[in-house]
Amino acid sequence: MDAENTELLLGEDEPIYLPADNEHPHNRIIFARGFFASALHELAHWCVAGPERRKLEDYGYWYEPDGRDAATQAEFEKVEIKPQALEWILSASCGFRFNVSCDNLSGVEPDRATFTHNVRNQVLTYLDKGIPARAKQLSDAFRLHYGIPALTPDSF
Repeated sequence: MDAENTELLLGEDEPIYLPADNEHPHNRIIFARGFFASALHELAHWCVAGPERRKLEDYGYWYEPDGRDAATQAEFEKVEIKPQALEWILSASCGFRFNVSCDNLSGVEPDRATFTHNVRNQVLTYLDKGIPARAKQLSDAFRLHYGIPALTPDSF
């Protein structure tokens, strides 16, 4: 990620993306509490964000905290399909088990099965049409490091 001037860093409770500024020469992807899944999730968001969004804190994305109602949860899941599909690809590239994150423990009960199905469909689309360049670069590096063969639909 040197070419992107970006570091992946261990953080505390909440993950966040912070662009470079006067005090920090590098963009920072900060993942939660040392959790491998959090690092992969934050990397996936970085892979989705375009150049302009990477200039904004947390990519300028909308986020509604835990406790969402049904309509807000549906919006959350809609915007999370692509990053979670990339997270699944990165997870599979590491030989790491992936679980979708509905991220709504104290709100309406999400339909995990449908959300998982939607995320998997996006994974299959990426495999068919092409994985975004930065995600593919990470996937290839992870697969090489962990000795994982090429990903196929059967990997998911």
